[in-house]
Amino acid sequence: MGNNGPADDVEEKSIFRESSFSLQRLAASDTYVSTLPQHHQKLLTSYRSHLEDIRTCVEHNYEIIKLITADVATLFENVKHDAGQVKSKVHPTMSDMEKVQSTLKQIVRDWSKDGEQERAACYDPIIEEIEHKFPPGERALEQVQILVPGAGLGRLAFEIAKRGYSCQGNEFSLFMLFASNFVLNKCQGVETFRVYPWTQQFVNTLSAADVTRGSSFPDLDPSSLPRQAQFSMAAGDFLEVYTEANTWDCIATCFFIDCANNIVSFIETIYKILKNGGIWINLGPLLYHYSDIPGENSIEPTYEMVREIVQGLGFIIEKEQTGVKTTYSQNVRSMLKYEYESVFFVCRKP
Repeated sequence: MGNNGPADDVEEKSIFRESSFSLQRLAASDTYVSTLPQHHQKLLTSYRSHLEDIRTCVEHNYEIIKLITADVATLFENVKHDAGQVKSKVHPTMSDMEKVQSTLKQIVRDWSKDGEQERAACYDPIIEEIEHKFPPGERALEQVQILVPGAGLGRLAFEIAKRGYSCQGNEFSLFMLFASNFVLNKCQGVETFRVYPWTQQFVNTLSAADVTRGSSFPDLDPSSLPRQAQFSMAAGDFLEVYTEANTWDCIATCFFIDCANNIVSFIETIYKILKNGGIWINLGPLLYHYSDIPGENSIEPTYEMVREIVQGLGFIIEKEQTGVKTTYSQNVRSMLKYEYESVFFVCRKP
């Protein structure tokens, strides 16, 4: 990125604004309580104490985020990432602040013991399929080139590389890139840091402890990756970074293909950059991230239509399973939970 530009300003201001917004939200609740009748205030003593506990957690999160974003100005030299999305705006939006919160939850999903169940549901089927398609002994594993687009904080790509494969993760979001860089390159040891990801969930909570509970990370030492491991993270737009045909033996996508304005372009690029005989493994729903965003174009084909597109571009579907129950950054103690019935499929490029 070089010198600080508009995108960097937004990232820094998003952090300050997110913390300020959270604290203002807490202060507003406390102020409202102070206007209530005295006997109501007395009954809400534990609630006001709870607000103070949340404040402490928010301030701790702020310190962690400052560590994550320290020295990021020159992290990705001359690489296009989602600075293009931000363009010239210098004021963080509510969406920017939601991304900060989402990043904290992603840390829990990818790099804490609390995310183990989600990772097992989402990552294990992909890893098992990779090991089935490219078994040890058939060829040198480091010669198997695997790409993970939409890698987030990099845990899936890390796990693939840990098993001996040559793996590259690709990510477009600055928020995710900063956090993955912090975990993968700056964290040493196990459970050396702690975040409080549920401080903004004010509704559907059973207990105060559910809101202020923390998660320690990382659950394993990222530096424990074998020295000979072939693992990297690439910043940038998937469609712009990966243009060379017949490059990858395998592409693994998890909660990714619905992140496109035009899902056909993603599938077409995956087909193009796979080697002949290459494997595409996919798991996830069809949330279509741009569907409800004002000013964004979006198409939302059903899975049946996506299946037609996959085959129409030349893929052979070798395995397919619908109704795979998965969650994403789920608060397991919330009174309201969301569960996807995802699709899992394996395709081969002839």
